[in-house]
Amino acid sequence: MKIALLGLGKTGGQVAKLHQATTSFNSKNKPTLEKLADCDIVISFLSGDIFTEYIPLLIESKLPVITGSTGFDWDQEVIDQIKKEKLTWIKAHNFSLGMNIVKSMIETLSKATDLYEHVDFKIHDIHHTNKLDSPSGTALSWEKWLGQKATITAQRTGDVVGYHHLEMDCPSESIKITHEAKDRSIFASGAIWAAKAVFNDQNLEHGLIDFSSLVNKHLNI
Repeated sequence: MKIALLGLGKTGGQVAKLHQATTSFNSKNKPTLEKLADCDIVISFLSGDIFTEYIPLLIESKLPVITGSTGFDWDQEVIDQIKKEKLTWIKAHNFSLGMNIVKSMIETLSKATDLYEHVDFKIHDIHHTNKLDSPSGTALSWEKWLGQKATITAQRTGDVVGYHHLEMDCPSESIKITHEAKDRSIFASGAIWAAKAVFNDQNLEHGLIDFSSLVNKHLNI
């Protein structure tokens, strides 16, 4: 499996280290249809504004795409076109495989409002100082998984890879869920795992698919 890698930042660089059959593209070596024809799948960790510029090219290439690009909203016309062209694209704000386990925990915690009269939810995320979006896409995903309004705060400091914390608080007790990424390679490993899953399963549905759905399919949950 030959990967076309878009974005050689901290996470993209890890992809190149972990998977030898990788062709890296950047501002000095921009992807073209001819160059992409030599690859089997695309992994993108470009910033959202740059990634959106490449979307028409990627659709035209007919390649599967694994994207961790953030900081933009998906256009419904793009989503419809991906499905119409019978392409499989996987998106995620966070490619940690462990995050999928957390998702199930959060969905269970969301039922707390059925048991308690007064419940408050708080989400806090910490990342390195170079991370542009605040709060993180993952923090926003946690609120979406929770299905409840939560107070979200964010902190940018040092070289923190990724820390997310959810607290449910009520007068009688509290529950806390924390996920901490210890090494940036977990995101690269997760993206490569997704690429292999798509490459090896020709029966995957077409369209724009959440990474968590792909993991759930693998785990039969």
